[in-house]
Order: sequence, then structure tokens, then C-alpha cells
Amino acid sequence: MTDANVPPPPAARDDWEARIARRSDESGAAAPTPVLPAPDGLTATGGVGQVRLAWRPVAGAVGYLVHRAPLRDGRPAGPLTPVDHLGGDVLAVPDTWYVDTTGEPGVPYAYAVAAVPEVTVTGPLGATVVAAAQAAGEAPPTVELSVDGAAAGGPLHRPWQPMIGSERLSQLLCRDTSGGREIGTELLAALRRMHDEIGVESVRAHSVLHDDLGVYREVDGQPVYDFDQVDEVYDLVLGVGLRPVVEIGFMPRDLAADPDRTVFTYRGIISPPHDWDRWGDLVRALVRHLLHRYGPAVLDWDFEVWNEANLEVFWSGSRAEWMRLYDVTAQAVKDVDPRIAVGGPSSAAAGWVDALLEHAAVSGAAVDFVSTHTYGSPPLDLRPTLARFGRPDTRILWTEWGVTPTHFNPVNDGTSAATFLLTGMRSAAGRVDALSYWVASDHFEELGRPSALLHGGFGLLTVGGIAKPRFHALRMLSRLGATELPVTASGDGAGGLVQTWASRHTDGSLAILVWADTLDQAKRTGDPALARRIRLTVGGAAGRSAQVTRLDREHGDITTLAERLGVADWPTEQQWTALRAVDTLVGEKVQPDTAGDAAVFELDLPQPGAVLIEVAGA
Repeated sequence: MTDANVPPPPAARDDWEARIARRSDESGAAAPTPVLPAPDGLTATGGVGQVRLAWRPVAGAVGYLVHRAPLRDGRPAGPLTPVDHLGGDVLAVPDTWYVDTTGEPGVPYAYAVAAVPEVTVTGPLGATVVAAAQAAGEAPPTVELSVDGAAAGGPLHRPWQPMIGSERLSQLLCRDTSGGREIGTELLAALRRMHDEIGVESVRAHSVLHDDLGVYREVDGQPVYDFDQVDEVYDLVLGVGLRPVVEIGFMPRDLAADPDRTVFTYRGIISPPHDWDRWGDLVRALVRHLLHRYGPAVLDWDFEVWNEANLEVFWSGSRAEWMRLYDVTAQAVKDVDPRIAVGGPSSAAAGWVDALLEHAAVSGAAVDFVSTHTYGSPPLDLRPTLARFGRPDTRILWTEWGVTPTHFNPVNDGTSAATFLLTGMRSAAGRVDALSYWVASDHFEELGRPSALLHGGFGLLTVGGIAKPRFHALRMLSRLGATELPVTASGDGAGGLVQTWASRHTDGSLAILVWADTLDQAKRTGDPALARRIRLTVGGAAGRSAQVTRLDREHGDITTLAERLGVADWPTEQQWTALRAVDTLVGEKVQPDTAGDAAVFELDLPQPGAVLIEVAGA
């Protein structure tokens, strides 16, 4: 029996595959990608060390791409090209503003902006405007901020809380050491900290079907399942308060059509199955087993199909073959219980989202959430895409996100990655269901185990479990209250270079986060021209006690301390002890000035840098 939700039997599959392939290649969408006009209302304001651009939103845009060219004799010296802030991935941004710090101060540039309806499509450029960043003076400019502590406000969305990324969970069972530290023990401790200190609810990791967990083999030509080690690692994850996000992959060796096609040093197999029915049976068996073992809680787990199949390094088949994999996998999950959520495409660089939705409109496959990845920029706004496909309520899960897609990149270790994290979370709040930072710990070995303590690893925590600035940034976010408060801002850098997130707790206390950030990774170690003086006025807070917690190159940055200690590849025992001083940010009690019923805070804010101002309740 066949219906719209199930691939037909073998005799009919050739026609089915051809029909799906015609709709799933690069040839177009069931809901055509719209042709969008260029944004209008573009302004460019030069400030010290930066140019802030702003424009009006374009309906249907998932993002915007800023272009620039230097001027010569009052005209662009060449074609305008995208501003490259060195994020190494998608350069388009989701918001209707952009701060350019990549130009030379005093040099005027022509700017224009294009709307992006889909990540591979860029619309026409709009009108050109001209601006130049200014050189730094003797004192940094002042940014004036004002918050009414009694304002009504609204719910504060927490996109960092639903999910975190991790190395494959088989490593929880690993008793090898890295840097003299036991891998499994420290990886579990890192996941525990994600839950206990940040409030993270779930963890996503690759390779639950990889052979190091021993889930599948064929004996005398017949499938044999063994989920004992899956149980063992999921028990550990659940024991620290997290639930698994089940990324369904990679391919077991005995089921692979081409077992020699692998990725990473642990050789995850990226091949399609040699038998599609056996793949579906394996997925059904896994989901059925999990539901039996863990009960109704599994109904709240997300099941994600594969990882980044739009990159050849992760999928050796065609796009049409992956769409078939999606159909078979999604149906297998739903066969066990239709209430279990399944989705994808779990793609790199926001790709294949339109393609999967187009395909599912034909095949009838369930798509309970869309998932994708991006690095180096805030995540694009996929709500217009979902609306275009008639799915406005489908959840949006960015199941990987970070400052860079590049392994061993020094930007991962320092404070600029922390302010990048704050910028991305602020941008995503209220328009995504999860923004999952990749990953929890530097016990991570896709391209080999760490060669040194500070090796540019993706982890929020080092080997040895010491917080990097990005973990501190998440802890700062976790201290925000339930109610978001509006902030008014003015001055050179307001609403771009200097960003804010103000909140009120249920007891009336306030938490206000202020940071200086640029997406420009050439400024990762800081630029004095981007430092600002902050004057924050908090209405209704006069006379209340207050505390200021800083995160910058001199506060909470392990790279600075390691350099001062002369740490080589791995610390000595004495250096390990000293480095733990940066594992916790220490707040400073302050006595703000007063102006009527308001408390007034005067603060110096370097770039990169963040400061959390906490004011006691009345």
C-alpha cells in the first residue's frame, strides 16, 4: 500500500525517484524564491573607528548583504563587493543595521545593501550612500543609555537555553586522556555545567549510529541491533539534567553502500545505505527502543536527520538521495509514534531549507522543525521562508552556530568571541526556537585531539574545564531577568557597536548587559578606536545597591592570563591552579551617582568587552 507519506514499493520506485529528483534538484521551488526589491532608506553614519548603516526592512527577506567600494574622485573606484568581516561563512546579516569596522579611518567608502530572499540568492543593490570612519581622538566617545526600571517591558526570550552542541557522545565512555585529563569524565562535567550554570535543556551531538557505539551489524546477511552503549551515554546525559537531540547518523559500516567514504579522524561513514528498507528498519528500531526505555519523555525529544548533507564532506550521495533518506527516516520515526518531532535539513550555511520544504510538499514527509547551521554572523531570519511555504508555525532550530566554522582558529579562545555570542543571541531572541552554540567542551576530536590548552578549539570550556570568555558570556545572559526592558541609546556607537539587553527579575532587581562588538574578526584582539565611555541612567534605582561584573581582555579572558603565566602547550600543575582564577567572573560593588530618582553609572567599555550591571530590588 502506498500513500503520499510513504515511498512506494520497489516496483514503483524508479518513477517515484525520478519525480522527486525533478522537484529536488537545483531547478526551482514549489514556492518560488521571490524577487525582492532593494532596501530603501539607507543611511550611513561615520563614527570613531566605525560606520553604522541602517535601512528599512524588506518583506520576504531572510537577511541583507552590505556592499562597499572605496571612492576615487568622488565615485566608486570599482564594483561594490560584499563587506567581508572574516566570519568564514554566510556574510548576510538578519537585522536592518550593520557596523563596518573594516575600512580605513578617514577614507570615504560607497555603500549599498541588497535583500536576501534565500541564502544562495542576492537581490539588486539599492541606492548608494557615502561615509567614512573617523580617527580616534584623545578620549573615547560617550554613549548615553537610559532604562526605566519600572517600565512594563515584555518577556525576555532565551535562545541559548534550549540546546548546546557536543562532541559525539561515545566520548563520554572514553577513559583516554588529553592534556593529562580524562576525556569522558571532563566531557560529562562540561555538560553538567551547561545545565547547572546556564540552564541549557538539551544536547546535540553527531554519530549516534556510528560504529563506536555498536548499534548495527549484519550477521549471516541479517541485521543485528545493539543499543546498550546508546543507553549508557543517554543515561549519562539524562543524569546531568539534559535530554538528547537525536541526530540520526552517520551510517553503520555494515549498512553503508560505500563504507570507505568517511569524515573526521574517527571515520564517520557518509554513504547512503545499501538497503533503504534496512535503514528505515534501523531507525524504527532505535526510536522504538528509546521510547520503551525512557517512556513518554521521548515525545519531547527532537530527531534530526543527518548532518550537513549539503556539503560533500558529509554526504557522498546526491541531493535527491538525501531527500530520499529524509523521507525514509522521517516516516520511520513517525511509524513509532506520530507525536515525535522530526526535522532537518541540518544543513551548513543555511542551505537546503527551501529545498527540503519544497521536497516535503511533494513527498508528504513530516517536517516538524527546520534546522540549519551558520557561523561568523548572527543567524538569518527564516520566518519569511516558512511563511512562503505555508508553515509559519514550524519551529526554527539553529542546531550549530558559532563565531567561526574553522577548527583551531584563535578567535575561539578570546573575548571577541564572547561579544559575538552576545550579539547573535540578542539578534535571534524572539525569532528562533533554539540557537545552539557549537560546542560545550574542547574535548573534541573531529580533526584530532587538542595539541595544546589554547588551540583555537570550539569548546566553551577548555580541556581541564576552565571557562573561556564565551562561557562567561552565556553565564551573563543566564543572569538576565524574566522581563525585558526597553533601552534608549544615543551617541557615537549606540545601537550597533554598543549593544544592550536590559531586564527585571520578579523580585524587582535589575540586570542590564552592555557590550561593545564588531563582527570584524580582524579586531578580535581589540581596537582602542572602538572603546567607548558609557553613561547609563536607570530610572527608579537611586539609593539601591549595585554590582558591576566585567568581561574583557583584563577580566575573565584565559588567553591573557595564560600569556602572562608563560603557559606553553600544556600548563604545569602550578599554572593549572593559577588559570582557575579566570573560571569565575567576580563582581564589584559600586555606588552609582544619583539624578533625582535615577542611578547613574559611568563606565569605560573596551572593545571587545561586556559589563553586567545588577541593581538590587527596591
